[in-house]
Amino acid sequence: MPSTFTVDPATLPKSAFSNRHVLITGGSSGIGLCTAELLLALSAKITILDINPPPKTSSLHSHKNVFVVLGDIRSWKYQRAAFASAVNHFGELSGVFVNAGISEVKDVFFTDDLDESGELKEPDHRVLDIDIRATADTVKLAIHHMRKNDGGKGSGSIVCTASLAGYLASKGLPLYSAAKHGVVGLMRSLKNDVSRLNIAISVVAPAITVTPLLTNEGARDLSAEVSKMNTAGVPLNRPETVATVTAWLLSLGKEGNGKGILCQADKLVDLEEGLAKSRTHWIGQEMLDFFRSGRGMKGFSKL
Repeated sequence: MPSTFTVDPATLPKSAFSNRHVLITGGSSGIGLCTAELLLALSAKITILDINPPPKTSSLHSHKNVFVVLGDIRSWKYQRAAFASAVNHFGELSGVFVNAGISEVKDVFFTDDLDESGELKEPDHRVLDIDIRATADTVKLAIHHMRKNDGGKGSGSIVCTASLAGYLASKGLPLYSAAKHGVVGLMRSLKNDVSRLNIAISVVAPAITVTPLLTNEGARDLSAEVSKMNTAGVPLNRPETVATVTAWLLSLGKEGNGKGILCQADKLVDLEEGLAKSRTHWIGQEMLDFFRSGRGMKGFSKL
C-alpha cells in the first residue's frame, strides 16, 4: 500500500527554477496563482495564460519576471500565439503547468432546458472544452516546444491538474469528473512516448481545495463555504499545498514522469504507484497477461 507523505516548500531546490521558464495556464487565481507566486519566489520566470490578469495584490503584478498573455484558453490560435510569444520573451520552456479549468454550475443531464422552438437545448460544453480539450491543446504545445530544448535533445516537465474526481467520480459533477478522468488518461497514454523525448508528464489530483472554484460564482470570499465544510468535517486542502507538490513534480524532471499525486487534507499519495502495483487485483492475472501480450502487435507497440 502506498504511504502518504508531505512536501516542505523549504526543501524545494531553488536551482531547479532559478532563471528557468515555466508557463502556467489559469495562473491568475486559485491553485495556478499560488503556484506562480511560489515559483517566482524561487527565481523562476513565469508566463501566465489566463482570461484575467493576476490581481494587483499579487507578487506577480507588474513583475519583470512575469509575462502575461490574456485570452480564452479554448482558442487554439490564442494558445499557439501565446506559447510562441512566451518563448520569444523568456526563452525555452522548462516547465508547463496545465491548470486552467472550471467546474459545473448547473445540472446538465436531469434538467431539460428548451429553446425558443420548444426543442431540447444543446448542453453546455464549456467544462469539456476547457478541462479536457483545451488541456490537450496545451499539452500538445508544451511537447512541441520542449522537444526543441537543449539543441533538439528535448527536456522539460509537464504537470496537469486533474482531481480526485478524475479517479473517484464526483456525484453532481459528471462532466467535470469525465474531463478529469480524461486528464489522467492523457497523462498515462503519453508518459512513455514523452519520456523518449526527455520530457516528463504527471498529474496533481487535488481533492476539495479552498479556491474560488468552491463556489459556483467563483467568489473570492470563501469564508462561509469553508466554515460550512469544516463544520461538516470535510477534509480540505490549502492551495499552497497543491502549489508545493506541483513545484516538486516540476523539480523532479524525468523522475516525476507518470506520477499521479492525490492531495487530500494537505496530505499526498502517489495514486499511480498504488494502481500499478495492484493491477492483478482489479484486472486479474489472465486479463493482464492478455493486455501485455498485445504490446507487440503493430499499432499497439506503445502500450
